[in-house]
Amino acid sequence: MSSASSADRLTAYLTGQLTAEQLVAAVTAEFYQNGRNGKRETWRPILDVVERAHPGVVELTASEQQPGFDVRLAERPFPKRYEAELRGAVEQVLQTFPPSGVPFPAEVARKPGFLDRIVAAVRKLFNA
Repeated sequence: MSSASSADRLTAYLTGQLTAEQLVAAVTAEFYQNGRNGKRETWRPILDVVERAHPGVVELTASEQQPGFDVRLAERPFPKRYEAELRGAVEQVLQTFPPSGVPFPAEVARKPGFLDRIVAAVRKLFNA
């Protein structure tokens, strides 16, 4: 689930276009694949519900294409009695997204400051 489509998938679940099992698989994959980039905490409310409701809904399997793990949906359905709680967690996560709907906008390149330009000029002198 890419950052651009994260809000779309969450909204699709809320409107009934996506099942709970599909949402759980997508959010869990995003959670485990992007663990090192600081975006993991965005998905924590949904994963808390998933882990509490039905541990083992998804399983990690060895990946043949790349090092690490693949996330695969287990053959068990998500319990219906926890869907209201899951819906609440999805709404909570959607509220944390900025108005653009993209939860993690691309980083904006910072303009070099005065000191940065001086250091670059001195480096050019010594590298020439």
